Amino acid sequence: MEAVSAQVVAHYRSELVERIRAHGGIISHGGLTIKLAKEFGFCYGVERAIDLAYAARNVFPAPTRIFLLGEIIHNPEVNDQIRNLGIVSIPPKPTDEELAALNLTASDVVIIPAFGTEVATRRRLEAIGCQTVDTTCGDVMSVWKRVRQYSMDGVTSIIHGKAKHEETKATTSQAGAYGTGHYVVVFDLAETDYVCNYIIDGGNKDEFLSKFRGAYSPGFDPDQHLTAVGVANQTTMLRGETEEVQRRIRSAMLKRHGQENLGQHFRVFDTICGATQDRQDALQKMLKEPMDLLIVVGGYNSSNTSHLAEMGEKVLPTYFIKNAAKMESVDRIQHWNQHIAQEVETRTWYPINRPVTVGITAGASCPNNLIEDTIRRLFELRGVSVSSVLQNSSVNK
Repeated sequence: MEAVSAQVVAHYRSELVERIRAHGGIISHGGLTIKLAKEFGFCYGVERAIDLAYAARNVFPAPTRIFLLGEIIHNPEVNDQIRNLGIVSIPPKPTDEELAALNLTASDVVIIPAFGTEVATRRRLEAIGCQTVDTTCGDVMSVWKRVRQYSMDGVTSIIHGKAKHEETKATTSQAGAYGTGHYVVVFDLAETDYVCNYIIDGGNKDEFLSKFRGAYSPGFDPDQHLTAVGVANQTTMLRGETEEVQRRIRSAMLKRHGQENLGQHFRVFDTICGATQDRQDALQKMLKEPMDLLIVVGGYNSSNTSHLAEMGEKVLPTYFIKNAAKMESVDRIQHWNQHIAQEVETRTWYPINRPVTVGITAGASCPNNLIEDTIRRLFELRGVSVSSVLQNSSVNK
């Protein structure tokens, strides 16, 4: 780990961002004020995953083959750097045919990403005998521990998350591989209310199974498997929403079974990721300050980043970009619209004929060098070089 630290720092660190942070997170010059959220960018779990991937290449130099299940984190620039090390991405849940095509053997190395992997995939790798480098985040494993316990106790896990997300797939696999428990994934409060109403009053089982197709365990029967439930979550969801999911499920079980029996039918543990919450709290605080627009930087498939953009959209013009190149000009920006799941173009987004304040935040998978690129581009679009900014702003004093 020590041997690769300089390499990792060289790829992802930003001296400019560090200097701005050391001076209160604000830089102002030429009519532009940039405010950085107090917490943003790489969390400990992401840093650890990247460090382990770099270290794996050093420990197992070529010609040893190193494979990565999917993406190490949800950031395209970081994943490009990993590929540049000669680490080959393979499907996050490879089929037997795909593994056979790779001719995976005990002499190969497979990196498990920060989201973790499904139990069946891990067992197949173990059966082959290849070396694994497990970068699974500790917060994710804490959720797995709870879901396994629910399962072994015959309790159904109600998981607040995105059913198709790698982390949630890995989490649900824990329920299916241990004990006799089941699971159902709820994405939002509307789906939570549907489950709550079913718990209290029952309903149409076929309609339930159709509505949640792809988001429940094999053999799941809502008439049988919603009598005892435990709530868990994908670690990158909005904390406030997860807490509301917990509250509504608890209320439903209370109405159905009564206070004296609640403990037999409802369980909950706090499995919110601390880093995700820190970034959400920091943005919430910054959104109370006067700003003209917000830039959210990160991978478009990053769950925690998408929630930051969601928070910003409720307050002011918000642009979710994966890198500074998306700010093409003062008249045109390409940014991700998560409501339609595609990149869109917005015109006349960046006012330069008056003083403007821009907030910047980033998801836990976004490196600081991309934040620096964003800062530099915002100044460049106003005809100001960062070198002159540093000479004339408090950041250099």
